[in-house]
Amino acid sequence: MEVENSTVKTQFFLLGFSDHPELQSVLFAVFLSIYSVTLMGNLGMVLLITVSPPLHTPMYFFLRILSFVDACYSSVIAPKLLVDLVSDKKTISYNGCAAQLYFFCCLVDTESFILTVMAYDRYIAICNALLYTVIMSKRICRQLAIGAFLGGTMNSVIHTTNTFHLSFCSTFRLCFCGSNVINHFFCDLPPLFLLSCSDIQVNELVVFIVFGFIEMSTISGVLVSYCYIILSVLKIHSAEGRFKAFSTCTSHLTAVAIFQGTLLFMYFRPSSSYSLDEDKMTSLFYTLVIPMLNPLIYSLRNKDVKGALEKLKNKLYF
Repeated sequence: MEVENSTVKTQFFLLGFSDHPELQSVLFAVFLSIYSVTLMGNLGMVLLITVSPPLHTPMYFFLRILSFVDACYSSVIAPKLLVDLVSDKKTISYNGCAAQLYFFCCLVDTESFILTVMAYDRYIAICNALLYTVIMSKRICRQLAIGAFLGGTMNSVIHTTNTFHLSFCSTFRLCFCGSNVINHFFCDLPPLFLLSCSDIQVNELVVFIVFGFIEMSTISGVLVSYCYIILSVLKIHSAEGRFKAFSTCTSHLTAVAIFQGTLLFMYFRPSSSYSLDEDKMTSLFYTLVIPMLNPLIYSLRNKDVKGALEKLKNKLYF
């Protein structure tokens, strides 16, 4: 009995959407469809850019990484969510919860950095077109990509360590304070904070400072880049030239606005305003819907991608 109780205490229970049992099968079908489109869209974008020589440019190098990150961080959440929707036992181990939080934070932060790097790439392409291939060399592109992943990893280590030093665990034995039920469909920071019976003001301050630094630095980087881009575009005399120059940025601006706007709404609020039911809907948007939208945004509004896709289809057909 002691071993059994210890086993129970090493698990979290994910409440998810169990308060709507009549919708479980419908939600499973919807989320499975979204996740399937996400994987096909993002992995298809990675494959298309890899096999299409005209897309071997810095812009599409970063777009390929963005698609890879989207596929990965959606996969951190969606498979477990789908399993829980058809399972009676909606549990996740303590180590599994820590791993899910780690990879989720790492990939989300990496995406923020990649989107900023993409804005810098557009700034160089438009404002320093003659030096574009020199400044955005393959070596520089690789270094920027590695820096984005290192930044995401470092911040994820901070958040995971900060969270799992709370009082719902000890060195040798798990000891949940009152409940081990997470009112969410994955291990995210706000619902985990609510399970702790220790003071979480320091934890919330760390989240605010670290996330605040990332968000302010990445958003500032995007805004500064686009301020210079707008100034350069306005110097172009023909309306057609201005439209052509700025049209290369619209997809990226759309992706940044949706992604960063959702993160700001989710994490930059006082704890008193947390509504976990509302946060579930918001979390669904940026964990499942946004990764699905990104390849659609970049393919539907990008002539180069549509042209490469048409050439690949013709090549495969013949």
